[in-house]
Amino acid sequence: MTTFLGFPIQTTIVFVCLLVGALFIDLFTHRKDKVISLRSAILWSVFWVIISLLFAVYLFYSYGSEVGSLFITGYALEKVLSIDNLFVMMAIFSWFSIPSKYWHRILYWGIIGAIIFRGIFVIIGTGLLSLGSYVELIFAFVVGWTAVMMLKNDDSDEEIEDYSQHLAYRLVKRIFPVWPKIYGHNFFINKKQVNEELAKPENKDLVINSGAKATIFATPLFLCLAVIEISDVMFAFDSVPAVIAVSREPLIIYSAMMFAILGLRSMYFVLDALKRYLVHLEKSVMVILFFIALKLFLNATDHLWGHGYNISASTSLIIVLTILALGIIASLLFPSKSEE
Repeated sequence: MTTFLGFPIQTTIVFVCLLVGALFIDLFTHRKDKVISLRSAILWSVFWVIISLLFAVYLFYSYGSEVGSLFITGYALEKVLSIDNLFVMMAIFSWFSIPSKYWHRILYWGIIGAIIFRGIFVIIGTGLLSLGSYVELIFAFVVGWTAVMMLKNDDSDEEIEDYSQHLAYRLVKRIFPVWPKIYGHNFFINKKQVNEELAKPENKDLVINSGAKATIFATPLFLCLAVIEISDVMFAFDSVPAVIAVSREPLIIYSAMMFAILGLRSMYFVLDALKRYLVHLEKSVMVILFFIALKLFLNATDHLWGHGYNISASTSLIIVLTILALGIIASLLFPSKSEE
């Protein structure tokens, strides 16, 4: 018996059990608000890699090397493409002035949203591919255009984005009145808490625009979470087609993306500590996106015209890891001027 994910029910159960079990372990361990040390972040990153490899071993054992290789390739690709998303999250946290002890809480709930939205995009994406190879050409254009836009932004000296004009920010303010100060780790506070805060001398000049019936107020943490969620949805528009370039099996695509995404919180703290050293990492992401666009283009045109040129999953994995390694090596050999 197979599920809508394209694999037997026991495989889906193994995936869900690993996913939910690891998620609860992570939530229980990080239930307190505290700064995540680099050592802890590295250990948790290793933990998530081990969980992912356990599922990969299961796929290798149950379905052979081809299926296992497809999962590993999709997992590695999603990890690499997520690097650019992590840099965006750093900018968002900085703009909102969120204390580092609350980063993990926001990232955790952001990941929950990513689990839901990725599932929707995978279903839509794999469904669209069944319409024909021209859809794959469109996906190739989307991924290629993302790489071009990254290249354009990398060459420009634009100021940091004003997130008060972000769609998510304006939408939240339209739905909820906003308390402008961080209130512990709360995403929302009630009217009684607002009145208590307004009674404090340091808040005497604050003016809160709210209706008489307003009982719930959003805090900067929720505004930050909303901006991260919408930014992640936009990121999924290029990452989902990129991983679909590796495999069209929904379970392979979704499981690879989920295990990669669930390790992003720990990876965020590692990258935050090392970002000033990995100055050429984003360039590697751009090159990988161009490569994936080429792979999608070759696959689509091969289906349409049968030219016989395509790139296998194992070759894709080698190329992706090589480009990433070159970006890291280039960062070590040619650091930014500020680090010299």
